[in-house]
Amino acid sequence: MKSWFLDNRKRISNDLFYLALTIELILMIVEKSEISFSLESFVFRATFLLTALAAMMIRRSTKEWLTVAVFLGLTVCAYMISGKNDLLRVALFLMAARDIDLKKTMKYAFYVCLTGFIAIALLSVTGILGDVLIVGDFGRGIPDEKRYVFGFGHPNTLFGSAYAILMMWLWLYGSKAGILSYIAVSAGSVLIAVITRSRTGLAVVMLTLAMAVVARIFPNLREKRFVYIVGALVSPTVCVLLSVLAAGFTGYWYTGKGIPSPEFYWDIEPLLSYRMSNIYYSSEDRGGVLARWKLFAPRTAEGYFDMGWVRLFYWYGIIPAVVIIALLFIIIYVCRRKKDIWTMVLIMSIGIYTVVEATFVTRYIGRDFFLIIAGVYLGEFFGKLFKAKTKEGNIHV
Repeated sequence: MKSWFLDNRKRISNDLFYLALTIELILMIVEKSEISFSLESFVFRATFLLTALAAMMIRRSTKEWLTVAVFLGLTVCAYMISGKNDLLRVALFLMAARDIDLKKTMKYAFYVCLTGFIAIALLSVTGILGDVLIVGDFGRGIPDEKRYVFGFGHPNTLFGSAYAILMMWLWLYGSKAGILSYIAVSAGSVLIAVITRSRTGLAVVMLTLAMAVVARIFPNLREKRFVYIVGALVSPTVCVLLSVLAAGFTGYWYTGKGIPSPEFYWDIEPLLSYRMSNIYYSSEDRGGVLARWKLFAPRTAEGYFDMGWVRLFYWYGIIPAVVIIALLFIIIYVCRRKKDIWTMVLIMSIGIYTVVEATFVTRYIGRDFFLIIAGVYLGEFFGKLFKAKTKEGNIHV
């Protein structure tokens, strides 16, 4: 029995991961729809247990296990202080993903999401569940603005879902897709941005498609070091810097503490639908502004606002956010070593999008498909860093 287990532990670990991933994806689809579901905490516990078992069954060197212990210790500390177990769940998910077939898993996530999102839209247009469009004041000075939702509850949720599909499609098929495929995908993405009236979304989609087309036409760019340097400067460096400035400027105007802000702050705000002001007003503890960030977020940090990088610091604290950013730099390093320009396209696009939207700063692991890539790339990095052996030597069994 022991011999059978040792021979099959990788397969068992991957099966447990796929089960956890499937549950998280289904929960995410349900959450995006108009279906009422109140048992999320129990589902989170189930996927936590599955990923924990999967992560613990993976062969690692002693140094790798020490690294695992450090990251788990950090996330447990964050959980005990903030009361949020998100980072602990994400850490185990990343660790459990180390040995999966990345392309196969990304295809699986892509088609599950695509099927689920189409189902939500069909339920709305047939009148079974959810609205096709909603009319209201979305904070842009238009009292009766019409925006399509197709069952997703909010136009930004619809756009965010379409954006995730675009990102996964580019990663999976962008390097080989033909001009007709690009035209179809581009037209669909732009159409979703237009009917949801997402100005930011349209800008991000156009920028992303431009980067993808350049990468497709000039495949040799993957060999160029400057591509990865520029990518790292854009995301996370400049994206985080802009977010810190936004939190600092907002704190200056509303609390008198922060980074002295120029007057053009108020010229930018209407263009951003007052997202920077919402950093202050959308959190009851007013903790979103820079001067009130903590090393580890307190239990009162429960507010929701759109600026994703700011929410990352507010929800989890400065130390966890800095660690996440450092891990992102490691992933970029792996991209450079693997000459993976398509993951760089995702990192730059998502990083820019996260400046103004918090789709990927979430408690729903199924929303953030990039975690699948991150888990494999980080596992590869630390495995090679410590020169892990798989057949003999310093191995945990």
